[in-house]
Amino acid sequence: MLALLEEVVNIDSGSYDKAGVDAVGERFLRFFREQGIPTTVIPNDTYGDVIQAQVGGAGGSNKPIVLLGHRDTVFPKGEAARRPFRTADGRAYGPGVADMKAGLVMNAFVLAAYNRSGGAPAPLVALMTSDEEIGSPTGRPIIEDLARQARAVFNSEPGRPSGNVVTGRKGGVFMHMEVFGKAAHSGGNFEQGVSAISELAHKIVALHAITDLARGTTVNVGLVSGGQSVNTVAPWAECQIDLRYVTPADREDAMRRIEAVLASATVPGTSARLTIKGEFRPLVQDAGGEELFRLYRDAMRDLGRSVEGEFTGGCADSGFTASVGCPTLCAVGPVGGKAHSPEEYLEVESLVPRAQAVALAIARLA
Repeated sequence: MLALLEEVVNIDSGSYDKAGVDAVGERFLRFFREQGIPTTVIPNDTYGDVIQAQVGGAGGSNKPIVLLGHRDTVFPKGEAARRPFRTADGRAYGPGVADMKAGLVMNAFVLAAYNRSGGAPAPLVALMTSDEEIGSPTGRPIIEDLARQARAVFNSEPGRPSGNVVTGRKGGVFMHMEVFGKAAHSGGNFEQGVSAISELAHKIVALHAITDLARGTTVNVGLVSGGQSVNTVAPWAECQIDLRYVTPADREDAMRRIEAVLASATVPGTSARLTIKGEFRPLVQDAGGEELFRLYRDAMRDLGRSVEGEFTGGCADSGFTASVGCPTLCAVGPVGGKAHSPEEYLEVESLVPRAQAVALAIARLA
């Protein structure tokens, strides 16, 4: 497992690096070929291709069990060369080592184990997508379509630093707001200008006021830009908005208030436009999800380990699968932490027991 993990960590695979994401995919395709596991490649012109590997079911169910994961990372090209895979004091390091290349390695080995053993209780499918870190713009319909047909989904995002799995996640909406004003010379014709930057400043204050920590709703304007020159009243400004929420009703309320901010103008003569650039659905645990967690927790207990469910504000593809009604459990991958940073790490010792727990839970779905 470590040998395969080292190979894929040492390949750059940022979301917009199609060649790199596909190179990681090719390494997994070679693994599946070596194991005699059939694969399907769904081509993508913009992002990495989607890979689906399947082991037949020995039982009577035709509804598949899905092991979900993404190959893309948040890191730029060259990051793997700057800080390649290494291990020290029981931990592995490198770009994407926990989020989530270790989870992909785990899924591949679980499939290989079932393939050698004659199959799973139902068809077992590993789905490896390519654009999760940017909201799964092309992966989402493939994920949702498979989840609608599936019996259960295990999403192999990294286990929490506590060793727990994730039973609830916030949803997220990622937006771009533009504000339009009127240019004028800031010295000679100041009064003829309409400042888009001034209006955007008012809107940012109003947007941040939508945050309700007790409810779990946050609005963050993380990027701003605008203007033409320092001596011009700004005719244009923009910002990037991140909304996080707990339930669909929370989303509806927050979006209604964001639209109200868009429609109003503190600076007369300005207008604004809002575009949704990407979105994740929340992972809300239903009865099927609760039962899936119990199966997994019992499997961990039989391996001599305890595990609980956690809620997180981070988003993942598991929200899509849960939102279409498929029982879903997230963060069943090997344990790690500090994702999206140079300090990202993986607890090496967790690789095998986390794979065993998923394999046992799959067996008990019969």
